[in-house]
Amino acid sequence: MHWDMRKLGARDAYKLLGSCIVPRPIAWVSSQSSDGVPNLAPFSFFNAIGNDPPVVVIGLVKAPDRELKDTASNIRATGEFVISLVSERDAQGMNQTSSNLPPDGDEAQTAGIAMLPSLAVAPQRVASAPAAFECRTLHYIETGPSQVAVIGEVLMCHVQDCFIKDPERIHLDIEAMQLIARMHGAGWYSRQTDLFEMPRP
Repeated sequence: MHWDMRKLGARDAYKLLGSCIVPRPIAWVSSQSSDGVPNLAPFSFFNAIGNDPPVVVIGLVKAPDRELKDTASNIRATGEFVISLVSERDAQGMNQTSSNLPPDGDEAQTAGIAMLPSLAVAPQRVASAPAAFECRTLHYIETGPSQVAVIGEVLMCHVQDCFIKDPERIHLDIEAMQLIARMHGAGWYSRQTDLFEMPRP
């Protein structure tokens, strides 16, 4: 079967993309407004796209009740954000922060998520996250009506000491991080528990 994506509605296009492009890593993005109001929300349109300099991208789609999500508005205003990665033990808390609070609401406080100060940017990072990236915006690209792609340079990387196997060689215990990923539908996720190795030729 074929779908002409140019003629498909936004909801159906989202369903196709979200069902086919899996698993997707989750960016638990913390930001703050120009007035200092913090925000924490998860996004699964996210990945690394370069290493010199280290660069990541997140896709921010329209909020259901207003033009831009608070994350997009905050990043546009300040140019700073932090991406915390999500372990299975933080799954419920992450899910709670996806609720639609008013712009002056604090999702981390509402969901009981402990935060830590960042070193290079103003937004804080999730204290329990296995790893986190402090980022500065390189490009803020409007890709559609109330839809934004943010490309950010990673200024600082935090990894909890318990997940570091060899600091000299930067070998991490990825399995122990128990990172989860977004799958299809309204609420399906995956664990990283079924791996196979295939050396490159």
